[in-house]
Amino acid sequence: MSGLAQTSLESIYRAHGGWLLNWLTGRAECHARASDLVQETFCRLAAQSDLALHSHPRRYLATVARRLLIDDVRRQTSERCFLEAFALHTGNAAQPGPDRIAQAVQELAALAELLGALPERVRRAFLMSRVDGIPYAEIGAEFGVSVSMVKQYVARAFAHCYLVTHECPD
Repeated sequence: MSGLAQTSLESIYRAHGGWLLNWLTGRAECHARASDLVQETFCRLAAQSDLALHSHPRRYLATVARRLLIDDVRRQTSERCFLEAFALHTGNAAQPGPDRIAQAVQELAALAELLGALPERVRRAFLMSRVDGIPYAEIGAEFGVSVSMVKQYVARAFAHCYLVTHECPD
């Protein structure tokens, strides 16, 4: 980052950092979490080559921070789901450490992205079959298609996952 950009970022922080912290504290309901999000917001700004804050720097800061807050909520939801599933499958076993939780959240996000590239019916059929354990006949009845078509949907999802994870060309 150039010296001019550094000065500009510093002036933006001095002028609006406190406001952003208060704004985020009200939304995050945790001062420490809000403080982390302020830091991440300004790290994102520091990574930009052009600080295009225009005439509304608070609006721009709020937009960046809101997106980070949404990502943070999603991450926390993924963590909670992982811990619930872990407890369900392991019973009274010791909880996984922070590293394992972070790894699981990354894996869940990658899986969500992978499945998100599939057409809606293919994705739903795959999840209903593999996650919920619903028989093909019931899935077919819900979708109004044959069991054969449900099998094709699930096979298509498996093929997609294989191709992407093994970096095969389409």
